[in-house]
Amino acid sequence: MAQPDDMLDDENYPAYTMGRAAEIVGVSQDFLRRLGEAKLIDPFRSAGGHRRYSRYQLRLAARARELCDQGTDMAAACRIIILEDQLEEALRQNERYRAASRPAETP
Repeated sequence: MAQPDDMLDDENYPAYTMGRAAEIVGVSQDFLRRLGEAKLIDPFRSAGGHRRYSRYQLRLAARARELCDQGTDMAAACRIIILEDQLEEALRQNERYRAASRPAETP
């Protein structure tokens, strides 16, 4: 079983309550709920049904806030963030492919 320090180092560990997450991102709890409804983030639910957020989800919420603050509609902001995330992953996969296909250097 993972130790508490290991879990807190995990960017996907749902360590933040909705109230704390909203405070960190600088948004209302309703804003976080609407991001969930828009399918940008899917918070973990505690045994009691309370939403819990990870650092990764907080970064997505902060990016959504940034775009919305600039006048972007929430649905469009969510789509932009999803596409940015997909592009970033595709670039990482491309780099792994390139690294794997390079000839090994000989001493």
